[in-house]
Amino acid sequence: MSTEREPMWQAPGVQVYGDVRFEPCVSLWPNVVMRAESNYIQIGTYTNVQDFVMVHVGGGPSIIGTHCSITHHATIHGAIIGDNCLIGINATIMDGAIIGDNSIVAGNTIIREGTIVPANSVVAGVPGKIVGERNNYVANKLNALAYHENAMAYARGYHRRWSDQDFLEQMSQYKAELEQAQ
Repeated sequence: MSTEREPMWQAPGVQVYGDVRFEPCVSLWPNVVMRAESNYIQIGTYTNVQDFVMVHVGGGPSIIGTHCSITHHATIHGAIIGDNCLIGINATIMDGAIIGDNSIVAGNTIIREGTIVPANSVVAGVPGKIVGERNNYVANKLNALAYHENAMAYARGYHRRWSDQDFLEQMSQYKAELEQAQ
C-alpha cells in the first residue's frame, strides 16, 4: 500500500506536556491532553487520538502502537496498546494493562490495572471482559487510514473530506490492498 508519510497534524487546543514521542503521520484532534511528567508517552505511526482524549503515564509509560484509533473521551493511563487497535468512545485503560494487536475495546469499557488482553480480542463492559475473538486488522487499520486522510485535509483547511467521492474510492482501494496483504 502506498500511503504518503506526512508529518503529524495537531488541532488547536491540544495540550502536550513532558516526554511525549510521536512517530510520523499521527493526528491529534481538538482538546487532547497528554501529560508525561515521570515517564514517557509514545504514539505510533498513523495513530489518531481523537477529541477530548486524556493520555497520562502511571507507574510505567503509555505506549500506543501504529494504526490505532483512540476515540473521543477515552483515557489511557500508563497502559500499552498494541498495533491496529480501536479504543472506543469513553473507554478507560488503566495502569499496566496491555491491549494486544488488532483488538477492539468497546465504548464505556473500563480495563482494570494489569489486565492483559490477547491479540484479536473484542472487549466490553465494566470491568472489561473478552466478549469475542476476531482479527480486526483490516477494519482497525482502515479506520486509522481514514483519520489520516481526514487530518491531511484539515491541515489544508478542508473539513469535508469524508464526503468526497474520491475519499470513498481511496478507502475501497486501501481495504482491498489490506485484505490482499493479510
